[in-house]
Amino acid sequence: MSDLQQTVFHDWHVAQGGRMVEFGGWHMPVQYTTIVEEHHAVRRACGLFDIAHMGRLRFTGPDACRFLDHLTTNDITKLKEGAVRYALVTNEQGGVLDDVLVYRLPDCFLLVVNASNRLKIVDWIAAHRLGFDVMVEDMTLTHAMLAVQGPQAVSVLNGLNCPQVATQGYYTAARLTVNGVPGIVSRTGYTGEDGFEIIVENARALAVWEQVFAAGRPSGLRACGLGCRDTLRLEAAMPLYGHELNEQTDPLTAGLNFAVKLEAGDFIGRSALRSRKERGVSRTRVGLELQGRRIAREGATVMRNGMTIGDVTSGTFSPTLEKSIAMAFVDLAHSAIGADVMVNIREKLEPARIVPLPFYRRPDR
Repeated sequence: MSDLQQTVFHDWHVAQGGRMVEFGGWHMPVQYTTIVEEHHAVRRACGLFDIAHMGRLRFTGPDACRFLDHLTTNDITKLKEGAVRYALVTNEQGGVLDDVLVYRLPDCFLLVVNASNRLKIVDWIAAHRLGFDVMVEDMTLTHAMLAVQGPQAVSVLNGLNCPQVATQGYYTAARLTVNGVPGIVSRTGYTGEDGFEIIVENARALAVWEQVFAAGRPSGLRACGLGCRDTLRLEAAMPLYGHELNEQTDPLTAGLNFAVKLEAGDFIGRSALRSRKERGVSRTRVGLELQGRRIAREGATVMRNGMTIGDVTSGTFSPTLEKSIAMAFVDLAHSAIGADVMVNIREKLEPARIVPLPFYRRPDR
């Protein structure tokens, strides 16, 4: 494991008994206790996640906005100061290179990218900077990032002298202090729950982590690993790069039309996506509920009336719903909500039904 990168929280994870695995070139905790216990902690109380493996790129200069508008599918020119937007980086054919978050702060823009795609996106940026007066700084190795997710997230950060979070809007970001430590706090997440993601300098990141952990323990906060992060995002029907998204999949087929502004900037891949929209997609992303408890893993075929109509991209047994669920791409003609299908799991057909996405929506509290 010596060739794997480590976040500043790595030794803490090991000391707390975290089960460490390779993920996107990093040595990360997959769980501490059980995935189900950590999953329920996020849904019912609060979870603390190390997400420092995610890439963080800072853009400054006169053309920072214009460049990001060219680089991503969303309309960055409409992004107000303090706002955060979900977007895609696509290639000339419209295939997805990564799904990202774009922050607009008073003095810069930030791009948060997936760990496994960071170097690819850095190279992509370098190849397309010609003609733009923009400076790009990779902050990934100098700053850490942690996520506080769950219904108690506001209460936990309030207890750390960060009262502004209570009135912070969803998908907004601001420069705030957490127990006196300056950082960037966004009301964002990848769990389907309320919560925050915090960027701080490495030198003070472990102190912030330990303070959040201590402040949240009376409310039921748990340290959480990648295992429950996956079950949580799947319940919320959030796509995962390498599963629902890749360079052979376009965002329209993936059902991410909301993040593709074809009438805005001339982003890379726009022409291909405009043609795809005019032709119409032939496949679409759907939710599946299986009748039994067996899990439909990535690559399992979806069948109807003896025909193969699609493939599973992600599947799990949902701790919240206590059902086996999956996302799949199926032929548009067979994608109707309520349609009964079969999923081939290790050569045994399991009954399933196409259901609306997401599988889970957090209740108003």
